[in-house]
Amino acid sequence: MSGYAAGIAKGVAPKARLAVYKVCWKNSGCFDSDILAAFDAAVNDGVDVISISIGGGDGIASPYYLDPIAIGSYGAVARGVFVSSSAGNDGPSGMSVTNLAPWLTTVGAGTIDRDFPAQVILGDGGRLSGVSLYAGAALKGKMYEVVYPGKSGILGDSLCMENSLDPKMVKGKIVVCDRGSSPRVAKGLVVRKAGGVGMILANGISNGEGLVGDAHLLPACAVGANEGDAIKKYISSSRNPTATLHFKGTILGIKPAPVLASFSARGPNGLNPEILKPDLIAPGVNILAAWTDAVGPTGLDSDTRRTEFNILSGTSMACPHVSGAAALLKSAHPDWSPAAIRSAMMTTATVLDNKNRILTDEATGNNSTPYDFGAGHLNLGRAMDPGLVYDITNNDYVNFLCGIGYGPKVIQVITHAPASCPAKRPSPENLNYPSFVAMFPVSSKGAVSKMFIRSVTNVGPANAVYRVNVEAPSGVTVTVKPSRLVFSEAVKKRSYVMTVAADTRSLKMGQSGALFGSVTWTDGTHVVRSPVVVTQLEPI
Repeated sequence: MSGYAAGIAKGVAPKARLAVYKVCWKNSGCFDSDILAAFDAAVNDGVDVISISIGGGDGIASPYYLDPIAIGSYGAVARGVFVSSSAGNDGPSGMSVTNLAPWLTTVGAGTIDRDFPAQVILGDGGRLSGVSLYAGAALKGKMYEVVYPGKSGILGDSLCMENSLDPKMVKGKIVVCDRGSSPRVAKGLVVRKAGGVGMILANGISNGEGLVGDAHLLPACAVGANEGDAIKKYISSSRNPTATLHFKGTILGIKPAPVLASFSARGPNGLNPEILKPDLIAPGVNILAAWTDAVGPTGLDSDTRRTEFNILSGTSMACPHVSGAAALLKSAHPDWSPAAIRSAMMTTATVLDNKNRILTDEATGNNSTPYDFGAGHLNLGRAMDPGLVYDITNNDYVNFLCGIGYGPKVIQVITHAPASCPAKRPSPENLNYPSFVAMFPVSSKGAVSKMFIRSVTNVGPANAVYRVNVEAPSGVTVTVKPSRLVFSEAVKKRSYVMTVAADTRSLKMGQSGALFGSVTWTDGTHVVRSPVVVTQLEPI
Protein backbone atom coordinates (compact mmCIF):
# COMPACT_ATOMS: atom_id res chain seq x y z
CA MET A 1 0.00 0.00 0.00
CA SER A 2 1.64 3.22 -1.22
CA GLY A 3 5.06 1.63 -0.69
CA TYR A 4 4.27 0.03 2.70
CA ALA A 5 4.13 -3.77 3.26
CA ALA A 6 5.61 -4.72 -0.12
CA GLY A 7 5.59 -8.40 -1.09
CA ILE A 8 3.26 -11.08 -2.35
CA ALA A 9 -0.24 -10.96 -0.85
CA LYS A 10 -2.08 -14.23 -0.32
CA GLY A 11 -5.37 -15.02 1.39
CA VAL A 12 -5.73 -17.57 4.19
CA ALA A 13 -7.74 -19.88 1.88
CA PRO A 14 -6.67 -18.69 -1.59
CA LYS A 15 -8.91 -21.13 -3.49
CA ALA A 16 -12.08 -20.37 -1.54
CA ARG A 17 -14.98 -18.96 -3.54
CA LEU A 18 -16.63 -15.87 -2.09
CA ALA A 19 -20.29 -14.88 -1.91
CA VAL A 20 -20.78 -11.37 -0.54
CA TYR A 21 -24.00 -9.99 0.93
CA LYS A 22 -24.41 -6.26 1.56
CA VAL A 23 -26.12 -5.43 4.85
CA CYS A 24 -24.57 -2.11 5.89
CA TRP A 25 -25.22 1.30 4.39
CA LYS A 26 -23.26 4.51 4.42
CA ASN A 27 -24.43 6.82 7.22
CA SER A 28 -27.31 4.55 8.23
CA GLY A 29 -25.70 1.46 9.74
CA CYS A 30 -26.75 -2.17 9.40
CA PHE A 31 -30.44 -3.06 9.67
CA ASP A 32 -31.50 -6.16 11.62
CA SER A 33 -33.77 -7.17 8.72
CA ASP A 34 -30.86 -7.01 6.23
CA ILE A 35 -28.59 -9.03 8.53
CA LEU A 36 -31.25 -11.75 8.94
CA ALA A 37 -32.00 -11.77 5.20
CA ALA A 38 -28.28 -12.16 4.39
CA PHE A 39 -27.89 -15.13 6.76
CA ASP A 40 -30.91 -16.76 5.11
CA ALA A 41 -29.60 -16.03 1.59
CA ALA A 42 -26.11 -17.34 2.42
CA VAL A 43 -27.40 -20.61 3.91
CA ASN A 44 -29.80 -21.01 0.99
CA ASP A 45 -26.90 -20.46 -1.45
CA GLY A 46 -25.01 -23.33 0.17
CA VAL A 47 -22.06 -21.53 1.78
CA ASP A 48 -19.77 -23.47 4.16
CA VAL A 49 -18.54 -20.53 6.25
CA ILE A 50 -20.04 -17.15 7.12
CA SER A 51 -17.73 -14.30 8.14
CA ILE A 52 -19.54 -11.44 9.89
CA SER A 53 -17.33 -8.56 10.99
CA ILE A 54 -20.26 -6.71 12.54
CA GLY A 55 -21.09 -6.22 16.18
CA GLY A 56 -21.54 -3.52 18.67
CA GLY A 57 -24.27 -2.04 20.76
CA ASP A 58 -21.39 -0.09 22.39
CA GLY A 59 -20.42 -3.01 24.58
CA ILE A 60 -24.03 -3.58 25.70
CA ALA A 61 -25.10 -7.09 24.69
CA SER A 62 -28.74 -7.73 23.75
CA PRO A 63 -30.32 -11.01 24.81
CA TYR A 64 -30.04 -13.64 22.06
CA TYR A 65 -33.75 -13.40 21.10
CA LEU A 66 -33.31 -9.68 20.27
CA ASP A 67 -29.93 -10.02 18.53
CA PRO A 68 -30.13 -10.48 14.74
CA ILE A 69 -26.60 -11.92 14.58
CA ALA A 70 -27.41 -14.50 17.27
CA ILE A 71 -30.70 -15.47 15.59
CA GLY A 72 -29.35 -15.50 12.02
CA SER A 73 -26.21 -17.41 12.98
CA TYR A 74 -28.19 -20.04 14.93
CA GLY A 75 -30.08 -20.90 11.74
CA ALA A 76 -26.77 -21.16 9.88
CA VAL A 77 -24.91 -23.22 12.53
CA ALA A 78 -27.93 -25.53 12.96
CA ARG A 79 -27.54 -26.34 9.26
CA GLY A 80 -23.81 -27.02 9.50
CA VAL A 81 -22.47 -23.60 8.48
CA PHE A 82 -19.54 -22.26 10.54
CA VAL A 83 -20.01 -18.62 11.63
CA SER A 84 -17.06 -16.42 12.60
CA SER A 85 -17.75 -13.02 14.23
CA SER A 86 -15.72 -10.14 15.64
CA ALA A 87 -15.43 -9.64 19.39
CA GLY A 88 -15.65 -5.84 19.04
CA ASN A 89 -13.21 -2.95 19.42
CA ASP A 90 -14.22 -1.55 22.82
CA GLY A 91 -11.16 -2.85 24.67
CA PRO A 92 -9.21 -2.58 26.85
CA SER A 93 -12.13 -2.16 29.26
CA GLY A 94 -13.51 -5.38 30.74
CA MET A 95 -16.85 -6.96 29.78
CA SER A 96 -16.70 -5.19 26.40
CA VAL A 97 -16.91 -8.34 24.24
CA THR A 98 -19.92 -8.68 21.90
CA ASN A 99 -21.32 -11.51 19.74
CA LEU A 100 -21.67 -13.74 22.79
CA ALA A 101 -23.92 -16.54 21.48
CA PRO A 102 -22.27 -19.91 22.24
CA TRP A 103 -22.86 -21.14 18.65
CA LEU A 104 -20.76 -18.25 17.27
CA THR A 105 -16.97 -18.25 17.10
CA THR A 106 -16.00 -14.89 18.61
CA VAL A 107 -12.61 -13.51 17.56
CA GLY A 108 -10.40 -10.90 19.23
CA ALA A 109 -7.33 -9.24 17.67
CA GLY A 110 -3.58 -9.61 18.06
CA THR A 111 -0.62 -7.94 16.36
CA ILE A 112 1.67 -9.54 13.75
CA ASP A 113 5.47 -9.38 13.54
CA ARG A 114 5.43 -6.52 11.02
CA ASP A 115 5.35 -2.85 11.97
CA PHE A 116 5.33 0.59 10.35
CA PRO A 117 7.37 2.69 12.78
CA ALA A 118 7.63 6.45 12.76
CA GLN A 119 9.51 8.76 15.11
CA VAL A 120 8.83 12.11 16.68
CA ILE A 121 12.18 13.92 17.07
CA LEU A 122 11.99 16.82 19.54
CA GLY A 123 14.10 19.96 19.58
CA ASP A 124 15.77 18.83 22.82
CA GLY A 125 17.02 15.66 21.09
CA GLY A 126 14.28 13.41 22.49
CA ARG A 127 13.18 10.60 20.17
CA LEU A 128 9.74 9.04 20.68
CA SER A 129 8.49 5.97 18.83
CA GLY A 130 5.14 5.81 17.08
CA VAL A 131 3.43 4.38 14.01
CA SER A 132 2.35 5.82 10.65
CA LEU A 133 1.33 4.87 7.11
CA TYR A 134 1.88 8.38 5.72
CA ALA A 135 3.21 8.04 2.18
CA GLY A 136 3.43 11.64 0.87
CA ALA A 137 6.28 14.15 0.86
CA ALA A 138 8.37 13.79 4.02
CA LEU A 139 9.53 16.60 6.33
CA LYS A 140 13.18 15.64 5.57
CA GLY A 141 14.39 16.35 9.09
CA LYS A 142 13.27 20.00 9.03
CA MET A 143 12.26 21.20 12.51
CA TYR A 144 8.90 22.95 12.94
CA GLU A 145 7.31 24.63 15.93
CA VAL A 146 5.10 22.16 17.77
CA VAL A 147 1.87 23.21 19.54
CA TYR A 148 -0.79 21.53 21.70
CA PRO A 149 -4.20 23.24 21.26
CA GLY A 150 -5.47 21.29 24.30
CA LYS A 151 -3.57 23.71 26.55
CA SER A 152 -6.68 25.93 26.29
CA GLY A 153 -8.55 23.38 28.41
CA ILE A 154 -11.33 23.15 25.80
CA LEU A 155 -11.97 19.50 24.93
CA GLY A 156 -12.83 20.18 21.27
CA ASP A 157 -9.45 21.90 20.83
CA SER A 158 -7.44 19.04 22.33
CA LEU A 159 -9.29 16.53 20.12
CA CYS A 160 -8.78 18.70 16.98
CA MET A 161 -12.50 18.55 16.22
CA GLU A 162 -13.97 20.18 13.09
CA ASN A 163 -13.52 23.99 13.14
CA SER A 164 -11.82 23.91 16.55
CA LEU A 165 -8.35 25.06 15.49
CA ASP A 166 -7.34 28.70 15.08
CA PRO A 167 -5.25 29.00 11.88
CA LYS A 168 -3.25 31.82 13.54
CA MET A 169 -2.12 29.36 16.20
CA VAL A 170 -1.34 26.31 14.02
CA LYS A 171 -0.27 27.61 10.59
CA GLY A 172 3.10 26.18 9.59
CA LYS A 173 3.34 24.10 12.78
CA ILE A 174 3.13 20.50 13.91
CA VAL A 175 -0.01 20.03 16.00
CA VAL A 176 -0.55 17.54 18.85
CA CYS A 177 -4.10 16.13 18.78
CA ASP A 178 -5.63 13.82 21.38
CA ARG A 179 -7.24 10.59 20.19
CA GLY A 180 -11.00 10.12 20.60
CA SER A 181 -14.49 11.29 19.49
CA SER A 182 -13.64 11.77 15.80
CA PRO A 183 -11.86 9.47 13.29
CA ARG A 184 -8.07 9.55 13.69
CA VAL A 185 -7.49 10.51 10.04
CA ALA A 186 -10.18 13.24 10.19
CA LYS A 187 -8.16 15.08 12.85
CA GLY A 188 -5.29 15.36 10.36
CA LEU A 189 -7.66 16.89 7.85
CA VAL A 190 -8.70 19.53 10.43
CA VAL A 191 -5.01 20.31 11.08
CA ARG A 192 -4.27 20.56 7.35
CA LYS A 193 -7.26 22.85 6.71
CA ALA A 194 -6.06 25.16 9.48
CA GLY A 195 -2.61 25.33 7.81
CA GLY A 196 -0.70 22.88 10.01
CA VAL A 197 2.24 21.01 8.44
CA GLY A 198 2.03 17.84 10.53
CA MET A 199 0.21 16.07 13.34
CA ILE A 200 1.16 14.01 16.37
CA LEU A 201 -1.80 11.84 17.42
CA ALA A 202 -1.56 11.12 21.15
CA ASN A 203 -3.33 8.26 22.90
CA GLY A 204 -5.26 8.94 26.07
CA ILE A 205 -5.19 6.68 29.10
CA SER A 206 -7.97 4.44 27.69
CA ASN A 207 -5.94 3.43 24.62
CA GLY A 208 -2.73 3.05 26.61
CA GLU A 209 0.18 2.18 24.34
CA GLY A 210 -1.98 0.55 21.64
CA LEU A 211 -1.14 1.94 18.18
CA VAL A 212 -2.59 1.37 14.72
CA GLY A 213 -1.25 2.69 11.43
CA ASP A 214 -3.28 5.15 9.34
CA ALA A 215 -2.76 6.43 5.79
CA HIS A 216 -2.76 10.06 6.93
CA LEU A 217 -3.33 12.94 4.52
CA LEU A 218 -0.48 14.97 6.01
CA PRO A 219 2.76 13.97 7.78
CA ALA A 220 1.43 12.40 11.00
CA CYS A 221 2.56 9.96 13.65
CA ALA A 222 0.48 8.13 16.29
CA VAL A 223 2.09 7.78 19.73
CA GLY A 224 1.13 5.99 22.94
CA ALA A 225 -0.15 7.72 26.08
CA ASN A 226 3.30 7.88 27.75
CA GLU A 227 4.98 9.39 24.68
CA GLY A 228 2.06 11.81 24.26
CA ASP A 229 2.50 12.99 27.84
CA ALA A 230 6.25 13.43 27.32
CA ILE A 231 5.67 15.56 24.20
CA LYS A 232 3.09 17.74 25.98
CA LYS A 233 5.47 18.17 28.91
CA TYR A 234 8.23 19.23 26.50
CA ILE A 235 5.89 21.76 24.85
CA SER A 236 4.82 23.33 28.16
CA SER A 237 8.34 23.47 29.61
CA SER A 238 10.18 24.73 26.54
CA ARG A 239 10.38 28.35 25.36
CA ASN A 240 10.63 27.38 21.70
CA PRO A 241 9.34 23.79 21.30
CA THR A 242 10.14 22.24 17.92
CA ALA A 243 9.82 18.80 16.37
CA THR A 244 10.01 16.83 13.16
CA LEU A 245 8.56 13.49 12.03
CA HIS A 246 10.62 10.67 10.58
CA PHE A 247 8.92 7.75 8.72
CA LYS A 248 10.78 4.45 8.73
CA GLY A 249 8.74 2.31 6.31
CA THR A 250 8.14 -1.40 6.88
CA ILE A 251 9.98 -3.44 9.53
CA LEU A 252 9.65 -7.24 9.78
CA GLY A 253 10.55 -9.69 12.53
CA ILE A 254 9.14 -7.59 15.39
CA LYS A 255 9.40 -9.14 18.85
CA PRO A 256 7.32 -9.80 20.84
CA ALA A 257 4.47 -10.83 18.55
CA PRO A 258 1.65 -11.54 18.66
CA VAL A 259 0.65 -9.01 21.31
CA LEU A 260 -3.00 -8.61 22.33
CA ALA A 261 -4.31 -5.43 20.65
CA SER A 262 -5.39 -2.83 23.19
CA PHE A 263 -8.67 -2.20 21.30
CA SER A 264 -9.60 -5.90 21.27
CA ALA A 265 -12.78 -6.37 23.35
CA ARG A 266 -12.44 -8.31 26.61
CA GLY A 267 -14.38 -10.71 28.78
CA PRO A 268 -16.04 -11.58 30.97
CA ASN A 269 -19.13 -12.40 28.93
CA GLY A 270 -21.76 -9.85 30.03
CA LEU A 271 -24.76 -12.07 29.18
CA ASN A 272 -23.71 -15.54 30.34
CA PRO A 273 -20.39 -15.47 32.19
CA GLU A 274 -20.43 -19.32 32.21
CA ILE A 275 -19.30 -19.19 28.56
CA LEU A 276 -15.82 -17.71 28.07
CA LYS A 277 -15.73 -15.07 25.31
CA PRO A 278 -13.84 -14.17 23.17
CA ASP A 279 -13.09 -17.72 21.99
CA LEU A 280 -9.66 -16.94 20.55
CA ILE A 281 -7.65 -14.17 18.86
CA ALA A 282 -6.20 -13.86 15.34
CA PRO A 283 -4.16 -11.26 13.40
CA GLY A 284 -6.04 -7.93 13.50
CA VAL A 285 -3.53 -5.05 13.62
CA ASN A 286 -2.20 -3.30 10.49
CA ILE A 287 -3.56 -5.99 8.17
CA LEU A 288 -2.93 -5.54 4.43
CA ALA A 289 -5.85 -6.52 2.17
CA ALA A 290 -7.44 -5.70 -1.17
CA TRP A 291 -9.36 -2.42 -1.21
CA THR A 292 -12.19 -0.87 -3.19
CA ASP A 293 -11.72 1.81 -5.84
CA ALA A 294 -14.80 3.62 -4.53
CA VAL A 295 -13.06 5.46 -1.67
CA GLY A 296 -9.56 6.47 -0.63
CA PRO A 297 -7.57 4.53 1.98
CA THR A 298 -8.86 6.73 4.84
CA GLY A 299 -12.50 6.40 3.76
CA LEU A 300 -12.89 10.19 4.04
CA ASP A 301 -14.93 11.92 1.32
CA SER A 302 -12.12 14.39 0.73
CA ASP A 303 -9.49 11.63 0.24
CA THR A 304 -9.05 11.48 -3.54
CA ARG A 305 -6.24 8.88 -3.46
CA ARG A 306 -6.99 5.41 -4.86
CA THR A 307 -5.09 2.28 -3.80
CA GLU A 308 -5.54 -1.39 -4.70
CA PHE A 309 -4.62 -2.39 -1.17
CA ASN A 310 -5.17 -0.84 2.23
CA ILE A 311 -3.95 -1.49 5.77
CA LEU A 312 -6.59 -1.57 8.49
CA SER A 313 -6.89 -2.66 12.12
CA GLY A 314 -9.76 -4.07 14.16
CA THR A 315 -11.40 -7.30 15.26
CA SER A 316 -13.10 -6.95 11.84
CA MET A 317 -9.70 -7.91 10.38
CA ALA A 318 -9.20 -10.80 12.86
CA CYS A 319 -12.56 -12.47 12.24
CA PRO A 320 -11.90 -13.19 8.51
CA HIS A 321 -8.59 -14.89 9.39
CA VAL A 322 -10.65 -17.40 11.38
CA SER A 323 -13.19 -17.64 8.53
CA GLY A 324 -10.40 -18.52 6.10
CA ALA A 325 -8.97 -21.02 8.58
CA ALA A 326 -12.44 -22.58 8.97
CA ALA A 327 -12.72 -22.94 5.17
CA LEU A 328 -9.44 -24.88 5.08
CA LEU A 329 -10.44 -27.04 8.08
CA LYS A 330 -13.84 -27.73 6.49
CA SER A 331 -12.23 -28.76 3.20
CA ALA A 332 -9.81 -31.07 5.04
CA HIS A 333 -12.58 -32.46 7.29
CA PRO A 334 -15.94 -32.15 5.43
CA ASP A 335 -17.77 -34.10 8.16
CA TRP A 336 -16.81 -31.76 11.02
CA SER A 337 -19.58 -29.64 12.57
CA PRO A 338 -19.11 -25.90 13.22
CA ALA A 339 -18.54 -26.73 16.92
CA ALA A 340 -15.86 -29.30 16.00
CA ILE A 341 -14.07 -26.74 13.81
CA ARG A 342 -14.16 -24.13 16.60
CA SER A 343 -12.97 -26.72 19.13
CA ALA A 344 -10.04 -27.66 16.88
CA MET A 345 -8.98 -24.01 16.70
CA MET A 346 -9.45 -23.32 20.41
CA THR A 347 -7.75 -26.41 21.86
CA THR A 348 -4.66 -25.96 19.64
CA ALA A 349 -4.38 -22.16 20.02
CA THR A 350 -1.11 -20.82 21.39
CA VAL A 351 -0.78 -18.62 24.49
CA LEU A 352 2.91 -17.86 23.86
CA ASP A 353 4.50 -15.17 21.67
CA ASN A 354 7.63 -15.44 19.47
CA LYS A 355 9.79 -14.86 22.56
CA ASN A 356 8.17 -17.93 24.15
CA ARG A 357 6.45 -15.85 26.82
CA ILE A 358 2.77 -15.52 27.74
CA LEU A 359 1.03 -13.14 25.32
CA THR A 360 1.30 -9.59 26.62
CA ASP A 361 -1.42 -6.95 26.57
CA GLU A 362 -0.58 -3.91 24.43
CA ALA A 363 -2.68 -1.67 26.70
CA THR A 364 -0.69 -2.36 29.87
CA GLY A 365 2.43 -4.32 28.91
CA ASN A 366 1.36 -6.99 31.45
CA ASN A 367 0.55 -10.64 30.72
CA SER A 368 -2.86 -11.07 29.16
CA THR A 369 -5.41 -13.65 30.36
CA PRO A 370 -8.17 -15.88 28.93
CA TYR A 371 -10.56 -12.94 29.49
CA ASP A 372 -8.51 -11.16 26.80
CA PHE A 373 -7.51 -13.93 24.38
CA GLY A 374 -9.94 -16.76 25.18
CA ALA A 375 -8.17 -20.01 24.36
CA GLY A 376 -5.22 -18.18 22.74
CA HIS A 377 -3.97 -17.19 19.29
CA LEU A 378 -5.07 -19.19 16.24
CA ASN A 379 -2.50 -21.79 15.13
CA LEU A 380 -3.90 -23.22 11.91
CA GLY A 381 -1.20 -25.87 11.37
CA ARG A 382 -2.04 -27.49 14.69
CA ALA A 383 -5.81 -27.08 14.28
CA MET A 384 -5.70 -29.35 11.20
CA ASP A 385 -4.91 -32.31 13.49
CA PRO A 386 -6.33 -31.51 16.95
CA GLY A 387 -6.61 -35.10 18.23
CA LEU A 388 -9.84 -34.58 20.18
CA VAL A 389 -12.77 -32.21 19.61
CA TYR A 390 -15.61 -31.02 21.82
CA ASP A 391 -18.71 -31.41 19.63
CA ILE A 392 -22.05 -29.69 20.25
CA THR A 393 -25.46 -30.60 18.76
CA ASN A 394 -28.48 -28.34 18.14
CA ASN A 395 -30.16 -30.08 21.06
CA ASP A 396 -27.23 -29.11 23.33
CA TYR A 397 -27.73 -25.45 22.40
CA VAL A 398 -31.47 -25.71 23.17
CA ASN A 399 -30.63 -27.22 26.58
CA PHE A 400 -28.21 -24.34 27.18
CA LEU A 401 -31.00 -21.83 26.40
CA CYS A 402 -33.30 -23.72 28.81
CA GLY A 403 -30.49 -23.60 31.38
CA ILE A 404 -30.18 -19.78 31.23
CA GLY A 405 -33.93 -19.49 31.91
CA TYR A 406 -35.40 -19.03 28.42
CA GLY A 407 -38.85 -20.59 27.99
CA PRO A 408 -39.93 -22.64 24.94
CA LYS A 409 -41.57 -19.64 23.20
CA VAL A 410 -38.49 -17.44 23.58
CA ILE A 411 -36.23 -20.29 22.42
CA GLN A 412 -38.43 -20.70 19.33
CA VAL A 413 -37.67 -17.07 18.36
CA ILE A 414 -34.01 -18.17 18.02
CA THR A 415 -34.37 -21.76 16.73
CA HIS A 416 -37.55 -21.41 14.63
CA ALA A 417 -38.55 -24.83 15.88
CA PRO A 418 -40.83 -25.89 18.75
CA ALA A 419 -38.65 -26.32 21.86
CA SER A 420 -39.24 -28.28 25.03
CA CYS A 421 -37.08 -27.95 28.11
CA PRO A 422 -36.13 -30.91 30.35
CA ALA A 423 -38.06 -31.20 33.66
CA LYS A 424 -34.81 -30.63 35.58
CA ARG A 425 -33.23 -27.35 34.48
CA PRO A 426 -29.91 -28.07 32.75
CA SER A 427 -26.77 -26.40 34.02
CA PRO A 428 -25.58 -23.86 31.38
CA GLU A 429 -21.88 -24.50 32.16
CA ASN A 430 -22.38 -28.12 31.04
CA LEU A 431 -22.66 -27.04 27.41
CA ASN A 432 -19.88 -29.10 25.79
CA TYR A 433 -17.65 -26.03 25.31
CA PRO A 434 -13.83 -26.25 24.96
CA SER A 435 -13.35 -23.81 27.87
CA PHE A 436 -14.49 -23.69 31.50
CA VAL A 437 -15.76 -20.90 33.73
CA ALA A 438 -16.41 -21.78 37.39
CA MET A 439 -18.59 -19.05 38.88
CA PHE A 440 -19.05 -18.88 42.62
CA PRO A 441 -21.54 -16.41 44.12
CA VAL A 442 -19.97 -13.51 46.03
CA SER A 443 -22.26 -14.38 48.96
CA SER A 444 -20.74 -17.86 49.37
CA LYS A 445 -18.38 -18.05 52.33
CA GLY A 446 -16.14 -21.08 52.82
CA ALA A 447 -15.76 -24.25 50.79
CA VAL A 448 -17.44 -24.24 47.37
CA SER A 449 -17.23 -26.56 44.39
CA LYS A 450 -18.52 -26.80 40.85
CA MET A 451 -18.80 -29.87 38.62
CA PHE A 452 -18.48 -29.87 34.82
CA ILE A 453 -19.29 -32.73 32.44
CA ARG A 454 -17.59 -32.81 29.04
CA SER A 455 -17.43 -35.28 26.13
CA VAL A 456 -14.57 -35.46 23.65
CA THR A 457 -14.60 -37.12 20.23
CA ASN A 458 -11.41 -38.70 18.88
CA VAL A 459 -10.60 -37.40 15.39
CA GLY A 460 -7.00 -38.67 15.44
CA PRO A 461 -5.61 -42.25 15.27
CA ALA A 462 -8.27 -44.78 16.39
CA ASN A 463 -6.36 -46.49 19.21
CA ALA A 464 -5.34 -43.58 21.37
CA VAL A 465 -4.83 -43.08 25.10
CA TYR A 466 -5.05 -39.54 26.47
CA ARG A 467 -3.84 -38.49 29.91
CA VAL A 468 -4.86 -35.31 31.68
CA ASN A 469 -2.56 -32.54 32.87
CA VAL A 470 -4.08 -29.89 35.14
CA GLU A 471 -2.70 -26.42 35.81
CA ALA A 472 -4.98 -25.34 38.63
CA PRO A 473 -5.60 -21.63 39.25
CA SER A 474 -3.83 -20.34 42.36
CA GLY A 475 -5.56 -21.50 45.57
CA VAL A 476 -8.01 -23.74 43.68
CA THR A 477 -8.22 -27.55 43.50
CA VAL A 478 -9.11 -29.06 40.12
CA THR A 479 -9.77 -32.81 39.81
CA VAL A 480 -10.57 -34.69 36.60
CA LYS A 481 -12.13 -38.17 36.53
CA PRO A 482 -11.17 -40.36 34.79
CA SER A 483 -7.65 -39.04 34.38
CA ARG A 484 -7.13 -41.33 31.37
CA LEU A 485 -9.31 -41.65 28.26
CA VAL A 486 -8.96 -44.77 26.10
CA PHE A 487 -10.23 -44.76 22.52
CA SER A 488 -10.51 -47.64 20.01
CA GLU A 489 -12.02 -48.39 16.58
CA ALA A 490 -15.35 -48.97 18.36
CA VAL A 491 -15.13 -46.17 20.94
CA LYS A 492 -14.75 -42.71 19.42
CA LYS A 493 -16.30 -40.70 22.25
CA ARG A 494 -15.46 -40.45 25.95
CA SER A 495 -16.80 -38.29 28.78
CA TYR A 496 -15.11 -36.93 31.87
CA VAL A 497 -16.07 -34.95 34.96
CA MET A 498 -14.05 -31.99 36.18
CA THR A 499 -14.54 -30.61 39.69
CA VAL A 500 -13.32 -27.18 40.71
CA ALA A 501 -13.14 -26.63 44.47
CA ALA A 502 -12.01 -23.64 46.51
CA ASP A 503 -12.30 -21.91 49.84
CA THR A 504 -13.72 -18.47 49.04
CA ARG A 505 -12.26 -17.01 52.25
CA SER A 506 -8.71 -17.42 50.96
CA LEU A 507 -9.23 -16.74 47.22
CA LYS A 508 -7.32 -13.71 45.94
CA MET A 509 -8.91 -12.74 42.63
CA GLY A 510 -6.38 -10.24 41.31
CA GLN A 511 -6.99 -7.30 38.98
CA SER A 512 -9.26 -9.01 36.49
CA GLY A 513 -11.54 -10.40 39.19
CA ALA A 514 -10.69 -13.96 38.20
CA LEU A 515 -8.09 -16.73 38.50
CA PHE A 516 -6.86 -18.70 35.50
CA GLY A 517 -5.58 -22.20 34.79
CA SER A 518 -5.94 -24.93 32.19
CA VAL A 519 -6.84 -28.56 31.59
CA THR A 520 -4.87 -30.37 28.88
CA TRP A 521 -5.35 -33.85 27.42
CA THR A 522 -2.39 -35.37 25.59
CA ASP A 523 -1.58 -38.68 23.91
CA GLY A 524 2.11 -37.76 23.53
CA THR A 525 1.53 -36.24 20.07
CA HIS A 526 -1.64 -34.14 20.30
CA VAL A 527 -2.12 -31.46 22.94
CA VAL A 528 -5.76 -30.57 23.60
CA ARG A 529 -5.83 -27.55 25.91
CA SER A 530 -8.78 -25.75 27.52
CA PRO A 531 -8.62 -22.58 29.62
CA VAL A 532 -10.13 -22.69 33.12
CA VAL A 533 -11.47 -19.50 34.73
CA VAL A 534 -12.54 -19.21 38.37
CA THR A 535 -14.47 -16.11 39.38
CA GLN A 536 -16.86 -14.73 41.94
CA LEU A 537 -19.75 -12.86 40.39
CA GLU A 538 -23.07 -11.51 41.53
CA PRO A 539 -25.79 -13.30 39.53
CA ILE A 540 -26.81 -10.96 36.66
